[in-house]
Amino acid sequence: MSSNQTFSSLGVSAELATALSEQGIVSPFPIQALTIPDALSGRDVCGKAKTGSGKTLAFGLPLLTRLADRPQAAPRRPLALVLVPTRELALQVADVLSPLAEVVQRRVAIVYGGADLERQTRMLDRGAEVVVATPGRLIDLVDRRAVALGDVAILVVDEADRMADMGFLPQVEWLLRRMPARRQTLLFSATLDGAVDQVVSRHLSDPVQHEVKERQVTVEQMDHLFLKVHQMDKARVCASVMSGATKTLCFVRTKRGADRLVRDLRELGVRAAAIHGDLRQHQRERALDSFAAGKLPALVATDVAARGLDIEGVDVVLHYDPPEDHKAYLHRSGRTARAGSLGVAVTLALWDQELAVERLQRRVGLDLPIVEVFSNDKRLSDVAGWAAESRPATARAEPPGGRGEGSSSPTSAVGS
Repeated sequence: MSSNQTFSSLGVSAELATALSEQGIVSPFPIQALTIPDALSGRDVCGKAKTGSGKTLAFGLPLLTRLADRPQAAPRRPLALVLVPTRELALQVADVLSPLAEVVQRRVAIVYGGADLERQTRMLDRGAEVVVATPGRLIDLVDRRAVALGDVAILVVDEADRMADMGFLPQVEWLLRRMPARRQTLLFSATLDGAVDQVVSRHLSDPVQHEVKERQVTVEQMDHLFLKVHQMDKARVCASVMSGATKTLCFVRTKRGADRLVRDLRELGVRAAAIHGDLRQHQRERALDSFAAGKLPALVATDVAARGLDIEGVDVVLHYDPPEDHKAYLHRSGRTARAGSLGVAVTLALWDQELAVERLQRRVGLDLPIVEVFSNDKRLSDVAGWAAESRPATARAEPPGGRGEGSSSPTSAVGS
């Protein structure tokens, strides 16, 4: 791939390329360079790439370019549909696409659960060429005849693997059966096997497959601390860690546990908020925005609620509840190993969780002590320094070099 490649050279319209340049976006990421030409030509495309690789522009630019010459959409009859698994991802996608859509006189509507249904219906009534939607809310709107899918010419299924993990693929299939068979489908996923492969084989026509092999998050890209704590002192230990960090992303197993921890932290003087599926959408959005902007130092999240989030500047990931397996450990912990930084992952373990944590360490290639601590331990206010000093000499590594996109290895193939 040429280093001087531009969006215009990929075939993106001059208006959109200029709008990107005004945002400071000049050079395409690997997944964009691979997929945009085929998507612009009308081919069905499977893109294999992880969150943060630039997928939104990879499908958004061809979508908007191809819609630019079409007549405006009739009320309640979108021309393009982007299906995403979570509310947060829907908002992120709409934030990227909406200003670009204005450049080519197209309109973007966003529909997701937890928001006002009537307001979303009115938005569809006014007409929108592009609808960004979560499957459940879109099905609800179809059932109410607030939207019809018979004019959809371009479908995007984003983060299809997460759709599968969260049990949404039957809903996706339901929606697909209500769209024209002759349409363009762009599917993006971190994996293209299992249930995702079935969707591809059933619903895509002779797709081109492109893959960006991202540098995998490894244990060397972050520092680690494993701390044995006592139940009555656990929240205080958590608060002590947060007191010395700029942004702490804290993971818990359950929604109830997230609420309980936030209450405990606030009583201990820590400004914290939770994100999980039972909260109202405006509460989730406010918490995320405050955390991303650095106004809120601590965010407590369940695994499902945190999926798809890409927040810069997280210096500590705190596993308040140890993850279920080593993959979840790396996925959670990788939130801090971003943008060339070497963050720290802190795991709290009760006495009856030590064996599970030791097994987890072995699976990720670590052999670190589980240190018993109490909340008045001064080392907790600088876990990054503590972890760096404790790091075995053989495990010392440079921080990851730059953004994942820059270290990607692009490959492509034509699928049948």
